[in-house]
Amino acid sequence: MVSKQGSVWVQSGIVSFGIGCARPNLPGVYSRVSRYESWINSHISTDKPGFVEFISSGSDTDSDYTFCGTSPINNKIVGGEDASPGSWPWQVSLHKSGRHACGGSLINREWVMSAAHCFSSTSTNRWQVFLGRQNQEGKNPNEVSRTVDRIILYPSYESNTDNNDIALLRLSSPVQFTDYIRPVCLAASGSVFNNGTVSWVTGWGLCSLFSVPLPPPQTLQEVEVPVVGNRQCNCLLGVGRVTDNMICAGALAGGKDSCQGDSGGPMVSKQGSIWIQSGIVSFGFGCARPNLPGVYSRVSRYESWINSHISTDKPGFVKFISKGWQLAVSITSCNRKCPNFLNLFVPLFCCIHYLQVSAVMLGLLPIGVVEVVHYCIGQADRQV
Repeated sequence: MVSKQGSVWVQSGIVSFGIGCARPNLPGVYSRVSRYESWINSHISTDKPGFVEFISSGSDTDSDYTFCGTSPINNKIVGGEDASPGSWPWQVSLHKSGRHACGGSLINREWVMSAAHCFSSTSTNRWQVFLGRQNQEGKNPNEVSRTVDRIILYPSYESNTDNNDIALLRLSSPVQFTDYIRPVCLAASGSVFNNGTVSWVTGWGLCSLFSVPLPPPQTLQEVEVPVVGNRQCNCLLGVGRVTDNMICAGALAGGKDSCQGDSGGPMVSKQGSIWIQSGIVSFGFGCARPNLPGVYSRVSRYESWINSHISTDKPGFVKFISKGWQLAVSITSCNRKCPNFLNLFVPLFCCIHYLQVSAVMLGLLPIGVVEVVHYCIGQADRQV
């Protein structure tokens, strides 16, 4: 296998093996010639072969790009279940002063991505990162830890709205990849996550809004949630509350969601054989409440910013294109005013929700009859 550099052809590989031939998502494998320069020269004493250093253009290194998002072992978040060891090898636990504070995701050998609201400043003092961790209590045989060398918060992060809720952490030293410690692929700019896209969220957060912690040994939790389109999410959470920098997910019937302690952790979807991170746990109105999906930072909006801070060993960005549909509802019809009922394309829940809340506020119905989390709980970040 050869590539051209200038006017010369340089051999990069030797045909070796493959799984079938020309099958989708199953590339052929070649011996990497550059790894054998010394061995070849040790056997050829005269008329040495011409070795040429090949430097290719492009944004991704071939050595790690295809490695991201793979989980060789993967064949309480509210409503979730215990994850098996190694199922989500990019999941990290961020500890502040010896206690779990937030989640995060490993994106290459020395960088972790998390949520900006997890950090009150860029001071690295008392922060520690655990990788390969399964339980918050007891032994974790596959675990390694690092201190934090640098914290970078997105410059336009808005703490009052949680817009641009993203942060990068540089580890004190690179980690070695294992079956239990691997980077996740990141959604590239232009990725599409339509309504209903199957997603998974992981973390060690509370089991419910009412401060119920995970039972010992506090095992990493996983939960499957569908993406809720931004138009529908704006209808449910309030017009203008969800920006283009956010993505929503959650079971509209309730019962499945991230919660306090999951902040900064990953929401991922599978495309082919790899897992791609679409969101970062950010905030919600309560946890796992009906018609109140969780809100996540939309990773694909930050490809340029992430790459601007990581000069070598770039994260693997992959464009995700999902099937499904975006709920076609005019946002202006969900401004908590009864819509024109002659317009059959406007969902009834907008008016019903408004009437229910109004009845509660006027004392005509008890609070327990309807969901009024917008008013009695309010927005909350998902940090411990």
